[in-house]
Amino acid sequence: QVQFVESGGGLVQPGESTTLSCAPSGIGFHFTTSTLGWYRQAPGEQREFVASITDSNTKTYADSVKGRCTISRDNDKRAVFLVLNNLAPADTAVYYCFVLWSPDNFWGQGTQVTVSS
Repeated sequence: QVQFVESGGGLVQPGESTTLSCAPSGIGFHFTTSTLGWYRQAPGEQREFVASITDSNTKTYADSVKGRCTISRDNDKRAVFLVLNNLAPADTAVYYCFVLWSPDNFWGQGTQVTVSS
């Protein structure tokens, strides 16, 4: 089983930034060799990829956040972080942390980010 401790997000003003944190733990995966990242799901929309970081620190971003998003990981703290800058209402969604330790994929419970004035 994998447990997730997620934090960050909440209500944010347009143009501001937010930082999401995710600390997965438990048996069933190996943190340092896992790919980590986030998907998001807006109301009435499908879940979409946001960003990922591999065990070798290769980072991938969705076009919708490229240039204003930074993903990082801290293997000592066993945590992954997502910084989103210049937020817009279109970024409003539930953000889901994931762990990919092939072939298994684990999901966090989600963190709400609402961008509104």
